[in-house]
This record gives sequence, structure tokens and C-alpha cells, in this order.
Amino acid sequence: MSHTFRRKGENALENVDRKFIDSVLEKYDSDKSKIIAIMQDVQEKYRYLPQEALEYIAGKVGMSESKLYGVATFYGNFSLDAKGKYVMKVCRGTACHVRKSSTILQALYDATGTDEHKPTSDDGLFTLEIVSCLGACGLSPVVMVNDTVHAAMTPDKARALVSQLREEA
Repeated sequence: MSHTFRRKGENALENVDRKFIDSVLEKYDSDKSKIIAIMQDVQEKYRYLPQEALEYIAGKVGMSESKLYGVATFYGNFSLDAKGKYVMKVCRGTACHVRKSSTILQALYDATGTDEHKPTSDDGLFTLEIVSCLGACGLSPVVMVNDTVHAAMTPDKARALVSQLREEA
């Protein structure tokens, strides 16, 4: 997927809360040396970095859009792609792999309508990510949903978790 900046009119932030971004910029004095912290705060709200937000931030901190885009693409923790309400990280580290995390991943793919090529569900509720390790080997296999670790997962527990999250949405 190609991500390019495009020039828009003054209403470029149609899907982004300009007041929120202004408050983040104010928190960091619109200091371009604090751009990573600024982008982290914005990503925390949106679960990714919307292009419109990056364009706006670049103008406010006095950086070129291409330089800001370079920072966003250099660090693996930043995402330029929209994520679901629930980001589900499936651990594939050694302990989880040995305890059959692949069957849990497949159950989550089936329950959410996602797959390895389409990580976000059509309804926008779920994004599945495969991670190398979540640091919870003693609880394996684990799935992290946003900031909550779900331990000792099984395919049945994974399907039940998706059902529960759908009800809560």
C-alpha cells in the first residue's frame, strides 16, 4: 500500500480532531525535537497515524511532510494503516508456538473474518497482528487485546473472546 502526502484545502482534517492535535502539540511546545512523543500521543488516540494528522503536525512543528513521513515509517511501532477498535496481538514466540498458538491464530482469523493478507475486519472492530513475543511466556499461549493480556488461550477461548468483544462494541 502506498502512502503519499497530498495537498488538500484548509479542511484537510475531516476525520481528525484538530483540537486534540493542537492540545498534543501544546503539551510538547510544538517542538520538532519531540516529534516521536507527539506522534505516539496521536497514535494512541487513533490507533494509527492518519495522513491528515501527519500533514497538520508537519506544518505546525515546521518539518517537511516527507521528513515526518520518514520518521513514521522508520519506527516499527508507528502505523499508517487504520486499525480496528480491538487490536489483537497473537504471540508466536517459542513458548506460545509450542503450545499451539497457530490454532488460536486460525480461530481468530475465522471468528473475525480476517487473514494474513487482510488484518483488519470489514466491520472495523478487529485488527490481528502476529508478534514475536509478548513477554508472557509463563502464561502461554497468549493474546493481547489492546493493553490486556489473555492467558492460556485455546481456539474455543479465542472465539468466545471475539464474541464478547463484539457484544461490548
